[in-house]
Amino acid sequence: MNINLNQRKAIVCGASKGIGRAIAFELASLGSNVTLLARNEESLRKIKDEIEKKFGGKHDYLSIDFSQNKQTRDQIEKYVSAKGPFHILINNSGGPPAGLVHKAQMEEFTAAFSQHLLTNHLMMQCVIDGMKSEKYGRIINIISTSVKQPVPGLGVSNTIRGAVANWAKTLAGEVAEYGITVNNVLPGSTETDRLWEVFKSRATQKNVTFENIVEHEKQIIPAKRFGKPEEVAQAVAFLASPSAAYINGINLPVDGGRTGCL
Repeated sequence: MNINLNQRKAIVCGASKGIGRAIAFELASLGSNVTLLARNEESLRKIKDEIEKKFGGKHDYLSIDFSQNKQTRDQIEKYVSAKGPFHILINNSGGPPAGLVHKAQMEEFTAAFSQHLLTNHLMMQCVIDGMKSEKYGRIINIISTSVKQPVPGLGVSNTIRGAVANWAKTLAGEVAEYGITVNNVLPGSTETDRLWEVFKSRATQKNVTFENIVEHEKQIIPAKRFGKPEEVAQAVAFLASPSAAYINGINLPVDGGRTGCL
């Protein structure tokens, strides 16, 4: 099985912590040159240094605020023109705040749509020509199992994640002939800051302790535990590899079996 990513260049969004950070390390371990994207420049610099110390190679980072679409496009177009072409794009961004959908404000939907779907779209447009010229492209979106089964208490997130999944499926059908695949990875409950924030919000809503929520959530997962960022990263790395060339347009849950549908 060929999972070698030597001579492949990757952009990993949201790479300063959690799942994004784990993906950056995993791709680098397979030989990819990785560019880390997030807002926190200090964190990005430290992670870049860690990756180079552990795996060697030449890696890079770009401090960027995905809430500013025009600025993001300008920065990415300039960077890709200087450093591209890129073969792998990992679209990954922190989810919208937890909350009930019927209480969500219009501005919450607008902000989430911009940060997730519109940012993914402009990132894709910045790298797609290079992928076509290289006849190799992997666009992988880190979304949520909510695209298959909505998660209670995540009204805005459920809505926007579904839009991203359908955008990706449409794109997958348009670019496959150029050697480009587009897939979605759907993490379940994964040990990240985001998970603890959701659980704290849920505990407040239900007027129970945080510990009660944690134990309940573990019990509804067949594996009886939460996932690790590295486990999500390994699934992503496979989809980014040459061996996944005929896997296109799928939603892949990495959730310990929690999602109750096929």
